[in-house]
Amino acid sequence: MIRIAAVGDIHYDKHPREKLRTYFETLDERADLLLIAGDLTQSGSIEEAQALAHDLTHLPIPAVAVLGNHDFHQNRQDDILSLLRGIGVTALEGASATFDIRGATVGIMGLKGFGGGFFGACVTEFGEVETKSFAHHSRTQAEILRLGLEQLKTDYKFALLHFSPVEGTLLGEKKEIYPFLGSYLLAEAIDAGGVDAAFHGHAHMGIERSTTPGGIPVRNVAQMVIRRAYKVYTFD
Repeated sequence: MIRIAAVGDIHYDKHPREKLRTYFETLDERADLLLIAGDLTQSGSIEEAQALAHDLTHLPIPAVAVLGNHDFHQNRQDDILSLLRGIGVTALEGASATFDIRGATVGIMGLKGFGGGFFGACVTEFGEVETKSFAHHSRTQAEILRLGLEQLKTDYKFALLHFSPVEGTLLGEKKEIYPFLGSYLLAEAIDAGGVDAAFHGHAHMGIERSTTPGGIPVRNVAQMVIRRAYKVYTFD
């Protein structure tokens, strides 16, 4: 059995050190791996990332994180990734990592993802250059995800995103903003790559559980949704 602790949208600002530290210190009693699904900071500043790094230092289990849109706000995303890697967190953006857990190999493919919308209400690469750029970036992110998942040859595979791959976990959000919360292209990539589950955040008003069209479990682990420091999911 593999136990995954997951949370997203923890939105650290530069003040609350010890915000989640006491919860993280006992993770080894409950989980084998911690996944953080983006929006690590409130406004993407290095000071906010340092507050988070303080709480993630010397974790008892491996941690994997991706960035969210908030973490890109001040264009310090590379610095945030470097800071996290410097304290031993596996920080991914369009890359994968593999872990050995009790004799099983566990692969995580992680990237932020992007918006674009879902069937019947999605952006396409047509018209103004700005619109085409938006749609192209969405498609590129999905292609990176698909290729990364297909290359993972592990006993367990998980996708870690910030943006949602499905509409199902967005229920409760305003329909008008669905195109900015995720993209069906991410679900297509997940189904093509094959995973045990996909985790995302971003949709604060959404719901926790849904599936891709191919039947793969999707979990929205935004802290506002799971209402706890993290939630543990088990996989046989």
